[in-house]
Amino acid sequence: MVLTNDVYLPSEAELTVPEVNLSGPALRAGAFHLGKACEAENNEFMLCRQELNDPRACINEGKAVTNCALDFFRKVKKSCAQEFTQYANCLDKSSGDLRFQYCRKTQGVYDKCVQDNLHIERPDYGYFTRAKVHATDRPAPPKKEKTVYPDATPGLPDDYPRPEAKYGSRFHWLN
Repeated sequence: MVLTNDVYLPSEAELTVPEVNLSGPALRAGAFHLGKACEAENNEFMLCRQELNDPRACINEGKAVTNCALDFFRKVKKSCAQEFTQYANCLDKSSGDLRFQYCRKTQGVYDKCVQDNLHIERPDYGYFTRAKVHATDRPAPPKKEKTVYPDATPGLPDDYPRPEAKYGSRFHWLN
């Protein structure tokens, strides 16, 4: 891809954020509650990416999602560390593809702890697939004007002779 000097590229400092340094089983263990806790930030980021179609314009929204995830896992560590670790270890060790079905008991204990301490209820099945309306404070992007092309073939003048169809009208039932 060729870039010109007019293209703005963010600096390394703008792109550097603290990462969520967790393993796959830990992320999978906290995924449902994390999705519910950071739903507004994530929806704002995805709306920005969809509307603007430019990842450079949505850096701050992406940072907000990362900060929300870090805050969520800090709260989980502070209030439900043992239950969370037990659930993540169960997911890690019970199957090769981190299936939930083998860890329902530890999931229940973790869900209850998060419900009691963080007041985040585990979303029901299909929650994240439902259509939702997201209200945002960002201004809507400007709409592109439709390109109007001149008519390539100009019409016939009104006084041009129009003979009858050679083999009759195709709409014979209208006659």
